[in-house]
Amino acid sequence: MKNIALGLTTLLLASAAFAQPKDNYPNRPIRIITGSPGSTSDLSARFVAQRLTERWGQQAVVDNRAGAGGIIGTEIGSRAAPDGYTLVVGHVGTHASAQALHKNLAYDPIKDFEPISNLVNVAIVLVVHPSLPTGSLKEFIAHTQANPGKVNYGSPGLGTSGNLTGELFNQITKARMVHIPYKGAGFAVQANVANEVQASFLSTATAQTQMKAGRLKGLVVVRKTRFAGAPDIPSAAEAGYPDMESNAWFGLFAPAKTSRTIIQRVNKEVADALNTQQVKDILLAQGAEVAPSTPEQFGAYVKSEIAKWSRVVREARYKQQ
Repeated sequence: MKNIALGLTTLLLASAAFAQPKDNYPNRPIRIITGSPGSTSDLSARFVAQRLTERWGQQAVVDNRAGAGGIIGTEIGSRAAPDGYTLVVGHVGTHASAQALHKNLAYDPIKDFEPISNLVNVAIVLVVHPSLPTGSLKEFIAHTQANPGKVNYGSPGLGTSGNLTGELFNQITKARMVHIPYKGAGFAVQANVANEVQASFLSTATAQTQMKAGRLKGLVVVRKTRFAGAPDIPSAAEAGYPDMESNAWFGLFAPAKTSRTIIQRVNKEVADALNTQQVKDILLAQGAEVAPSTPEQFGAYVKSEIAKWSRVVREARYKQQ
């Protein structure tokens, strides 16, 4: 994933047409808050920062705030002035499942933010250790049902896409896999490779290297259609489970009450940047699909994700942290 930032930077430097806004915005640096360095959230933020810097002639800087799956940085962003100089890259963990998992969440994902645009979607793939006697989703489900409580699945942590997808899987298939949380995607991958856990629900971007090397086996992408970046892996819908759908999305937000003019301006810049074939090809090669949207579309999608994953958390009977 680290190659995404370098590749996009090269493209933007080569093709950027400088276009200073007509009014006074922006007249000073813009801050884009995101999570841990090297994460998909971070790389998405760096892409946006590069684009805005090149287009507007004002520096856009990435402010990494690691910890709590991005919640720490998101809280800081929620308290920022609504003047367009602080933006936030959020995802399913910060803006969809957070309220259901955290009793005293210091921000409201809807009331405290203005949606700008979705940025990228990353498919979730069910991977298993090669030693597991399963070669398809149907066989894996049968194996987990025959061994209740004996199959462990790893995730990058509580409330992450990997964890939520695993619980969705349990609820739809009536399997009883046991969740083993790790401190990040890298640790979860290595645990699966070492057979500490038998399965994981990982982003295609995270899992693709290990799948290509044969150290993990991809059984299904948890979505309705196949993923172009991993065309040989069937979709959950193809395997007979159309309701088994999970999407790791990363989108751009501004603090609540940021002006409509600024929201629309940033949205246009992001859409223009993402809707080029070169950018699409680079991101797809790294396991991500571009997914720009209007602010209205993105806002409606976030609300639907909150409803969906809150229901999954409740049915999993997780205690609020």
